[in-house]
Amino acid sequence: MRRIEAVTGEGAIATLHAQSDRLSDIAQLLKGDSHNVTEKVRSVIERTRQLEKELQQLKEQAAAQESANLSSKAETINGVNLLVSELAGVEPKMLRTMVDDLKNQLGSAIIVLATVDEGKVSLIAGVSKDVTDRVKAGELIGMVAQQVGGKGGGRPDMAQAGGTDASALPAALASVKGWVSAKL
Repeated sequence: MRRIEAVTGEGAIATLHAQSDRLSDIAQLLKGDSHNVTEKVRSVIERTRQLEKELQQLKEQAAAQESANLSSKAETINGVNLLVSELAGVEPKMLRTMVDDLKNQLGSAIIVLATVDEGKVSLIAGVSKDVTDRVKAGELIGMVAQQVGGKGGGRPDMAQAGGTDASALPAALASVKGWVSAKL
């Protein structure tokens, strides 16, 4: 059984005019005519995809550059480089890439990066393999996340967390050095 709906008479003509007007408006927005609207829409969609791809590449390049700048701010505790930083304007997704880059640059290292996006705190901790017997990223990130009203976890060498109290972030990051010093 099928249900068929139809518009007839003057209603059909009004509907047809409304659709024609809508098509003309769309064509005008796309700077074309009603005959090539489909092609114009495809073109706009493709261009949007290209721009999104370019934007992602630029964000990755910016993150790599930021990682290079950050590596000089690391301090050494008992032969292990410690880097703790809050980054403004960095997408939470980029933090993992940055931690990987920094671990490669710093060698034996413990890294904690944080960013605040729309009032939510994103944290990530990275610990180089040679240090995981003394400091586990999951324990470290759990300690920091608890202070910003969140939870987290992960592997001994990489862990992530989120929190809701952005105002507590500076104090939470400041506590990392003491916590790490006690473990090393």
